[in-house]
Amino acid sequence: MRVMYVFAICLLMLAACIGRGKADNEAAEVNGPQVEEPAPLFDPARARAVEIASSLDDRLLAAQALICGIDGRGFLPPHMKTLLEECPAGGVVLFRYNLDTAEEAIRSLLTQTAAFIRDESGLPPFIAVDHEGVDVNRFRPGAVPLPAAVSYWELAVKEGKLKALEKIEFDSFNAGQKINSFGINLNFAPVAEYLTADNRDFLDSRSYGPDPLFTAEASSAFIRGMERAGVLCAVKHFPGSAGPDPHLYQSVLNGDKADLDRLVSPFTALIKSGARAVMVAHSLVPAMDSEIASLSKVIMEDWLRGEMGFKGIIICDDFSMAAASGQAAGEEAAIRSVAAGADMVLVWPPDIRRTHRAFVLALEEGRLSRERLREAAERIIYEKITMGLIMELEMRSEE
Repeated sequence: MRVMYVFAICLLMLAACIGRGKADNEAAEVNGPQVEEPAPLFDPARARAVEIASSLDDRLLAAQALICGIDGRGFLPPHMKTLLEECPAGGVVLFRYNLDTAEEAIRSLLTQTAAFIRDESGLPPFIAVDHEGVDVNRFRPGAVPLPAAVSYWELAVKEGKLKALEKIEFDSFNAGQKINSFGINLNFAPVAEYLTADNRDFLDSRSYGPDPLFTAEASSAFIRGMERAGVLCAVKHFPGSAGPDPHLYQSVLNGDKADLDRLVSPFTALIKSGARAVMVAHSLVPAMDSEIASLSKVIMEDWLRGEMGFKGIIICDDFSMAAASGQAAGEEAAIRSVAAGADMVLVWPPDIRRTHRAFVLALEEGRLSRERLREAAERIIYEKITMGLIMELEMRSEE
């Protein structure tokens, strides 16, 4: 009797296993094979970035979100030291008035600036410049040679794409080595907008030409050269430009979502290949939002991060540009931009103190969440660790 009982139990268990196997097979037919997701690899740089960002007080957290222009040529003036003491910015951006001088004077200014900010915050700054070549070149003529982007498209047409791409990476690497020797570690380039009838007036020779695929490949080659030289690139201007110069006029991107996806196809390709920073424009995109791109959660969070999968630093262009003035200006624009998903915003020297204090006040009042600002700081600090800028700080923490 006991044997029959055991036999019956075994039959029931066998039937259950067969049933489960059949159900699993049916589910696999519908949903595909059930494969366990691999556990994410531990990234010590990411963990360190989270640790550092979490340790920052409101003053230092707000400062990381700002890239500011600085006064001075050859040395950091006393009034800039006062401003940077109050707001040890996450980055500084250089212009012709800083760089139109001898190489040793440039190195002196940047060494002083980086050391001063590090001493005040414990964190090194990004030192940024716009160096695209020819028309967008902040240095003395011939100091850091780099051809116009359009010249590579012309070379590709005449002698083949491979030769043009090789030359882009070669030229970019050489220019990157030179600017990195000054202390510059962030370049607001390349322009990843392919040339269209709508943006030709503004971009012209700054674009890699009318072919979206070549624009993506050329931009990627430019980034490879700069990154080999130790310079991070911020690809620009997402999602695109239209009309004359947006410093002086409004920029409106018309068309439906399919048109827009084609327009940003070079950015899509660059993100898939690992782009680490993107500069967002002040363009209005009526098909997606009533806010300009630099103030739009729909564009920065939902589209750029969510749909396109971008995980790096979002930097917003200067809010003093006319393209932004219709919707917001000054410190309020900076706060709204970061709240909508930007990680860093550009400010001019006269606006540093006011913008920084506005960020701290917005944190205290709850108009800007500490979580959002800490998230931005984590991305910024992660890239600084990845680039080796925070190596000494990491070593000190292990002692």
